[in-house]
Amino acid sequence: MAVATLDPVVILCGGRGTRLSERTESIPKALVEIGGRPILWHVIGIYAEQGFRRFLLLTGYKGERIEEWARRSPWPGGVDVSCIDTGLDTPTGGRIKLAQDVIGDEPFSATYADGVADIDLSSLADFHREGGSIATVTVVQPELQFGITDVGEDGRVRGFHEKPRVDSWINGGFFCFEPGVFDYLTEDSVLEREPLERLAADGELRAYKHRGFWDCMDTYKDAVLLDDLWASGDPPWHVWTEEPAL
Repeated sequence: MAVATLDPVVILCGGRGTRLSERTESIPKALVEIGGRPILWHVIGIYAEQGFRRFLLLTGYKGERIEEWARRSPWPGGVDVSCIDTGLDTPTGGRIKLAQDVIGDEPFSATYADGVADIDLSSLADFHREGGSIATVTVVQPELQFGITDVGEDGRVRGFHEKPRVDSWINGGFFCFEPGVFDYLTEDSVLEREPLERLAADGELRAYKHRGFWDCMDTYKDAVLLDDLWASGDPPWHVWTEEPAL
């Protein structure tokens, strides 16, 4: 498949998940379950169904638990999942930099271990290739946590809007990178700050607008919401035609 040249998929799995302390005292955030499966299983499944075969899990907090899970899981034929210990407190950009030798000198994909979407990864890869930039970030417009009230200048309420989408675009993960991105990274880099800001300033960062479903498991409330969506029988990020045996 066309997307194969953007293997490996680098998944950032090192965070402590402090906003999910109810579930992350004994396990890393990436192993918090949605529908009886770790959120990381869902992220890998989104990529695996769309032709990706090589996955690098960049671990940190309780990384040995992720490594054990990856080793025990029955991955489908052709899928290779390996872990790289990138340190307990290493920031996101630093984790990718530390994996440079393993990633190699080819374009690659990257994302977070806590975000799911009904994203078309082939379209994302095509957008990245056609743009000719070093980096592409998927941007999304999430729903507001609360509904809003439409109030006129005279103070009268004109109506209500239940959890509308925000007007601005935010970083939704699902990155595509050329090997030149390593020139923007150090072991102390927070990917979302100076590296992406420098790439943007140099005209080397493009934004792929994803208008479909996207959500991330940042808090306990998010985990409950995603769990409920899975229990509904038709979770929006369930893009595979046959459930991968992960």
